[in-house]
Amino acid sequence: MRIDLHTHSTVSDGTGSPAQVMREAAEAGIDVVALTDHDSIGGWDEAHAAAADAGVAFVPGIEVSCKHRGISIHLLSYWHDRSDADVRDMLALTREARVHRAQAIVGVLAADFPLSWDAVAARAGIGTTVGRPHIADALVDLGVVPTRDAAFDRILAPGSRYYVPHFAPEVTAAIATMRRAGGVTVFAHPGAAARGRVVADAVIGEMARAGLVGIEIDHRDHDEATRSRLVRLGETLGLVRTGASDYHGTGKRNRLGENLTSPEAFAALEAARTR
Repeated sequence: MRIDLHTHSTVSDGTGSPAQVMREAAEAGIDVVALTDHDSIGGWDEAHAAAADAGVAFVPGIEVSCKHRGISIHLLSYWHDRSDADVRDMLALTREARVHRAQAIVGVLAADFPLSWDAVAARAGIGTTVGRPHIADALVDLGVVPTRDAAFDRILAPGSRYYVPHFAPEVTAAIATMRRAGGVTVFAHPGAAARGRVVADAVIGEMARAGLVGIEIDHRDHDEATRSRLVRLGETLGLVRTGASDYHGTGKRNRLGENLTSPEAFAALEAARTR
């Protein structure tokens, strides 16, 4: 059984619709796939229907933007109650902060490049969680950079003079909120140092005590040394080892199924469901 628990659609920063992601997963030989758009569950219904048609088992998920003392943390949650009021409120705040942050970044960039908010909004589309990838795509359209990855490497990365921080919930509070709503939480790409600062192992321990269930170890942003360290840490903390593609369609080099979660690990995640 091939299980990929981290993908993105046009509801956030992927390039394919939720239905397209499900069809592509089936074509890639994936048996179980989760849609985990940033701070949004807007693609669940479309993805669920398309997965059923394609013969793929669908896992409803989300990737929540969190922080710990200024360090960005991405928290995956699966199977949480979509109607939970606390979850809705937390995500609404985060999405609003993303819009304000994106507008601030565009304002800074506009001093040096002919970039407008309308161009970024058009790239994002209606109902999409706006983020830096849409700004990157608009810069590609202008010919400022050749690819989305190049925009992040040269312009939008932390430390750049165009970088703007944003509000995000504290990670242990977010874990508790998702757990109360029945969610099973996993720390996404915890060792992705190329993206910016990463939290210390002690923080992952705090997350585990707050209710974290798993840790995404098998990910293209982790080299073998990082994976080995995270395996040892996960075993010490009793966390489930997961792996996934973090697929974004043509927006990134990641390919469906390039990293996978084992059937045994998936069963452990399912067993951690509380409602």
